[in-house]
Amino acid sequence: MLFEQGQKVVFIGDSITDCGRRDANAPFGNGYANLVRVFVTARYPELDLTFENRGIGGDTARHLDARWEKDVLAEHPDWLVVKIGINDVWRTFDSDGVGAVAIDEYETTYRRLLQIAVDRTGCRLIVAEPYVIEADTADPMRAQMDRYGLVARKLAAEFGAVNVQTQGAFDRALQTTTPADWADDRIHPNLAGHAVIAQTFLRAIGWEL
Repeated sequence: MLFEQGQKVVFIGDSITDCGRRDANAPFGNGYANLVRVFVTARYPELDLTFENRGIGGDTARHLDARWEKDVLAEHPDWLVVKIGINDVWRTFDSDGVGAVAIDEYETTYRRLLQIAVDRTGCRLIVAEPYVIEADTADPMRAQMDRYGLVARKLAAEFGAVNVQTQGAFDRALQTTTPADWADDRIHPNLAGHAVIAQTFLRAIGWEL
């Protein structure tokens, strides 16, 4: 188990992290971030960990850049969990490109933000890859998402971060299921879909029953 006594874990990202944490499901949301929180807390109550959810639906790497000071640096995390990239890609397909973030900007911004976080807070990093719940790797959105996922994976390696490979987790699930079993729109998971992400996360940090 990587988390240690008294540490603070901050999650930041888009709607998959947000998951209602700013309204009906405040303050942790009802998605993977809260599942991770409750399973870690239940298994390791002696660690007395603090969790914060700073996800905002619709965010891209560009949006994280605008709020990094307030929502990351000011929180002084011991662990920073970043899951971003879905909207950077999706806006190309659902908004005629309005708000999409090109892959070069995504990589440059993401790297800079991670470096600032490490330099300013000394935090350790957990990088969760973006995904689309689609088994056909030739699907245009899936193919583009894979490229962004590889950027996230590369940055995780550069920073010695824990890498949560969410696309691979859904790919394994899709060997015997359909995308609709996990999400209505291939993006926003139902509770079982969030459990797929949380389970992958827990394995990555060494959680044991």
